[in-house]
Amino acid sequence: MNFWNYNSNGTLFGSNSGSGLNSLYGLLSDRSTIKNGSYRKLLTSYYGTKQSSSTTTASKKSNSTSNMLDRIFDEKRNPKVSKDVQESNSNLTSGLSDLRTSVSTLQNDNTFTDTANGQSAGDKTVAAVKTFVSDYNKVVNAAKGSTLSNKTAYVANMMSGTAANADKLAEIGITVDSSGTLELDEAKLKAAGVSKVQDLFSAKDIMSYGSIVASRLRFAGAAASTNKTEDAGSGNTTGAEAASLKDNSKKLASDELYEKITDKDGNQKYDTDKIFAAAKSFVNSYNSMFDKAESSSNSGVVANLSYIREKTAHNESKLNQFGISVDGKGRMKIDEDVFKNSDMSKVQAFFKDYGSSISTNASLVDYYMTTQANAANGYTADGGYNVQGSARYADYF
Repeated sequence: MNFWNYNSNGTLFGSNSGSGLNSLYGLLSDRSTIKNGSYRKLLTSYYGTKQSSSTTTASKKSNSTSNMLDRIFDEKRNPKVSKDVQESNSNLTSGLSDLRTSVSTLQNDNTFTDTANGQSAGDKTVAAVKTFVSDYNKVVNAAKGSTLSNKTAYVANMMSGTAANADKLAEIGITVDSSGTLELDEAKLKAAGVSKVQDLFSAKDIMSYGSIVASRLRFAGAAASTNKTEDAGSGNTTGAEAASLKDNSKKLASDELYEKITDKDGNQKYDTDKIFAAAKSFVNSYNSMFDKAESSSNSGVVANLSYIREKTAHNESKLNQFGISVDGKGRMKIDEDVFKNSDMSKVQAFFKDYGSSISTNASLVDYYMTTQANAANGYTADGGYNVQGSARYADYF
């Protein structure tokens, strides 16, 4: 679903016509001609044989044109915010707060249990979902006219997550229309049951729809309302942790790590101590990067952390085979005995794929934290993520 039309002014559902751009190029050309004196020379040459009054008139016209262009460019640089835009910005800010509350309610176990005053879990669930749908739609509609690009970038990403979970949402009576807003079939919601809603919004599952939305809302709430550099204080530290994870991931994917050694009896075997040390270092850097970067409001960082979580979640059963577990917060633990008793050829094959993939996203976390990329940059019109090229990371693209 293509919900977004994101223009260069940071507004949603906006447009820039080709004729408008051509006019702007024309203005730039005219202004340059006026400023460098070429226009005056042309006038002088043309009107050189005319009376002085004609030259004076032309000069006044030139000054008038220059002043007009200066005013136009000043308005381009410092656009006036209309009342409608101000209202949209205000509604978006308050709407994000309301939506965070409604998602939190759906992630609270108490919502899905009967209460002493006679409220059934079913009634409470229906009420909570209705509030969520209403708050969600208010945010989407406010974002359409908002210029708070650092916030709307996360709204776009939230909507992308909604589109990805459209089938699961449909099972509880929530459908997504062409404008990106939600519609609720209350009868279907009641028929779906409490447990299905609870699973969909589970706070214990970091890849649940509710967790994805909550994550985007948390960052949208933290994002500044203007295009200012984010995370200036923690960028270097987080970048270092991400760079460390990148290196450890590449090491676990390398052939050199799995070169066999000859023991005292002349037998060829894997150096399990060396491989375990690399795996332990990978786990430590993985956890450290998330500890440092998880509170970032930089969209490039957020997107790549999300991709790393998804890849880890999809490979959790394989990681468990090697003694690497993932807790509810997405942090890893490694069991030395289980890992060292694993088939190292399978460990190598697994990290050839998984490790290389994690390395790519970790390098991008490092890139975005190091360069302090604008939090609104990187998202495509459909709410997806667009990796921005860099010679420093050319090997990964």
